Amino acid sequence: MNILGIDYGKRKVGLATADSALATPLSTIKYQEPEDLLGKLDLVVQEQGISEIVVGVTEGEMEEEQMRFGKLLEEKFGLPVHFQDETLSTHDAQILAREAGIGQLKRRRKEDAYAATIILQGYLDSLHSL
Repeated sequence: MNILGIDYGKRKVGLATADSALATPLSTIKYQEPEDLLGKLDLVVQEQGISEIVVGVTEGEMEEEQMRFGKLLEEKFGLPVHFQDETLSTHDAQILAREAGIGQLKRRRKEDAYAATIILQGYLDSLHSL
């Protein structure tokens, strides 16, 4: 089981992975066109041996776009896509990174990957609480 967690944004996407009950940050992808993003994600899916995807979903105007993105991933990769509440994930990631003593520049570069880690960990924790 290799799961990819995604913190989706209009210009940046944070990624995290889990092959057990613990999520870890992977990277942040910057993109201009959706096709560029899908191509980069295809490489990640192949290189990491991904079997499932978790997309963070927030309330409000981004929710519909995030849901469409998840459905697009499901169609493109033929993998199960799950949706996980991402409310405050970026905020929580910033706080945790500060508390861990991670410098401001590194925090800023990795905050989307950290947010994806929180999203994915929330999903994993929900599986173990069932």
